[in-house]
Amino acid sequence: MKDKLESALAKGRKAAATGKVADYIPELGKADPNALAVACCDMDGQITAAGDTETTITIQSISKVVSLALSMIDCGEKKVFSAVGVDPTADPFNSIMRLEMRAPHRPQNPLINAGAIVVLSLLPYRDSLSRYEAVLDLTKKLCSNHSISSNEAVYLSEKATSDRNRSLAYFLRSVGSLEGDIEDILDSYFHQCAIACTVRDLAVMGATLANSGVNPVSGERVLSPRIALTLRALMAICGLYDGSGEFALRVGIPAKSGVGGGIMASAPGNMGLATVGPSLDPKGNSTGGVRVMEILSDQLGLRVL
Repeated sequence: MKDKLESALAKGRKAAATGKVADYIPELGKADPNALAVACCDMDGQITAAGDTETTITIQSISKVVSLALSMIDCGEKKVFSAVGVDPTADPFNSIMRLEMRAPHRPQNPLINAGAIVVLSLLPYRDSLSRYEAVLDLTKKLCSNHSISSNEAVYLSEKATSDRNRSLAYFLRSVGSLEGDIEDILDSYFHQCAIACTVRDLAVMGATLANSGVNPVSGERVLSPRIALTLRALMAICGLYDGSGEFALRVGIPAKSGVGGGIMASAPGNMGLATVGPSLDPKGNSTGGVRVMEILSDQLGLRVL
């Protein structure tokens, strides 16, 4: 397995050279564009990794999977999916246009920015900090790593430069699709996006979803089988923003990406697979990471789509 990862990584580095880091959040612009790592975690909890495995990234939109899972646990599936849809989108992850054009004015799915903000607003916690800490706690359980924390510099950088997310949130409130203190809800959102993980952490998260909600490293049941299945289904159709269709064709595994450069994938009953590579394509997905996953999906027979 190690040799397969190393071989895929070598080819992925060529693809990584075609991307660029996300500099619209100033702190993310400081990432090493040449960093690339891959890891897999099987159903026995065995982790194999290669490349720049000590690189830590903020998980950004991968955190949306966690807050969605938490909302389904705390609020129930019916309430969550009456507030957000389950349809893929051909628009960028931070688009406001579709919210205006479609009635009712609700986010198309929970894995775009508007959807994640609405999902957070549903959580029954008293303030931003307690809401964020609940998401962080679930992240630690999914990754079997209780030392995970957030990158405060990225959190503050994102908070200071997120006018588009504020626009989304205030529009949603203006049409009755969002309730609560906008700045408090957004603070939780910025904080959860800044949760920092390694490629190994993300591989274990993917394996937990692949193992019907049981973390194969800790042995703990973290999610119900139904929630794990729902998350994988949404990742399969919405997980790579408006690049989800291309990823489904090229790789064929449920996955979620983030503009920090991470991709967390889940091959049901088989393994969790993750890549870290901060160089992104125009849609916000890791160029090297997508190529590595494409190669490994083919070589390891992981395709489920």
